[in-house]
Amino acid sequence: MTDGRAQAAVELHGRSLIGGTFATEGADAFRGFSPSNGRELEPTYLSARPADIERAVTLAVEAAPFLASSTGKDRARLLRRIADGFDQSAEALIDRANQETALPRPRLTGEVARTSNQLRLFAVVVEEGSWVMARIDTADPARTPPKPDVRSMLRPLGPVAVFGASNFPLAFSVAGGDTASALAAGNPVIVKAHPAHPGTSELAGQVIAEAVAECGFPAGTFSLLFDSGHTVGAALVRHPHIKAVGFTGSFRGGRALMDLAAKRPEPIPVYAEMGSANPVFILPHALAERTEQLATGLHGSFTLGGGQFCTKPGLVFVPQAASDFSDKLRTLTEQGPAFSLLTGGIASLYDKQVAERATLRTASGTKASEGFSAQTALLETTYPAFASDPNLADEVFGPTTLLIHCASAAQMLEAARSLEGHLTATILGTEEDLSQNAELLRVLETKAGRVIFNAFPTGVEVCHAMVHGGPYPATSDGRSTSVGSQAIFRFARPVAYQGLPQSALPTALRDDNPEKILRLWNGAWTQPK
Repeated sequence: MTDGRAQAAVELHGRSLIGGTFATEGADAFRGFSPSNGRELEPTYLSARPADIERAVTLAVEAAPFLASSTGKDRARLLRRIADGFDQSAEALIDRANQETALPRPRLTGEVARTSNQLRLFAVVVEEGSWVMARIDTADPARTPPKPDVRSMLRPLGPVAVFGASNFPLAFSVAGGDTASALAAGNPVIVKAHPAHPGTSELAGQVIAEAVAECGFPAGTFSLLFDSGHTVGAALVRHPHIKAVGFTGSFRGGRALMDLAAKRPEPIPVYAEMGSANPVFILPHALAERTEQLATGLHGSFTLGGGQFCTKPGLVFVPQAASDFSDKLRTLTEQGPAFSLLTGGIASLYDKQVAERATLRTASGTKASEGFSAQTALLETTYPAFASDPNLADEVFGPTTLLIHCASAAQMLEAARSLEGHLTATILGTEEDLSQNAELLRVLETKAGRVIFNAFPTGVEVCHAMVHGGPYPATSDGRSTSVGSQAIFRFARPVAYQGLPQSALPTALRDDNPEKILRLWNGAWTQPK
């Protein structure tokens, strides 16, 4: 049974988009689903064939020199054109994404804005230019031995494979932060679309392909490949001309890509954001002062988007004397609605993980009778029981959280020290709480990419200072971020040029500085004139 609503407004081809041209054939057929009722959506999509993969990579290799030599202004123009296209296509994108994900329209409206805004953020970064970290040490022939002229800057890696995420069909998908930062750094991009929202992915791909053509960039600057499973993604990671990978998804998926990349004759970096339980520590004075407010805020945070945020608070450490807090949270859980999860697979895994923790469940919400429905679950245990079962620290993707009751501040500190890497770690407390738990803060900054005070972690601001990363296993490389302007550094590497004439240097390293960027000249930062 199919649900073909709102298809007349846009044309969906159901084929991979390779260098601006839709493939005429394909391999395995699949469709998207409506999570709210489980019905298939039109049209049928065809997975990319090996020949399609090879064609996309060949075009990307051909486009790479053009992108590498393009100016920051050129790439900024492309990024802004993509952003404008996203804004102009907002209604079609929101409508299709709503059908394929059951995410509410207000949430998707915000996601369109987030996607276009992060494209514009990278446009500002590459136009200003100092991100390339140009460093110039001029020659000193009178020195013994003579000092050579050495100049260095960041240069693009080459074709980048990007994997669309299931839970953010726009902001972490075809035109999301990985694509935006890779293009900004001067790399061609090949996106492997997520099979849960193929129509949304195709619409976003069309916007990018049109922008590439309008801005005069080579067709191979961008391609979009479909696949119902893992074959296409694995082939991309193995391909010798792919130079880096961006991934947002599960630990299992990210780890598999890391292993594939490491086994290549030429290993390549995989920047994988792989999930996190995002521990929260509620300290005594804050709990006493605002019990109800904290319970309400926590419930809203762990159920936001059906608990399918990578920053969902899944582990909450509370003082032993938190009965009023627990009572309020149980009431909110029991009164809460049912949620539609993004895919049948996600819903099944959620039910399995919650069932494995059945003895810890203290409250449950309602559950719908159709679609990929999930029942909210509040789980509770003591710190000794938590410490004795390592599986309790695992991420559960869906609307649940685990309260861990700690008998003392020492137990909370012990819990923090036992944690693996996470995207976020949160402290809810007063200044007095902080001063009494200073060591807790010092421990948490070694466990997470973002340490939060008195806010819940489910909002990730797109800004220059943001770090959306963290130590393994939250990500494959804890030195990187997938959100914010620093994400661009993942897709570039430093190159030094020694003794080259001015005419052979990249423009950012020439004496006349035609791009007018900030540079380190003989050890001193110099402003462009």
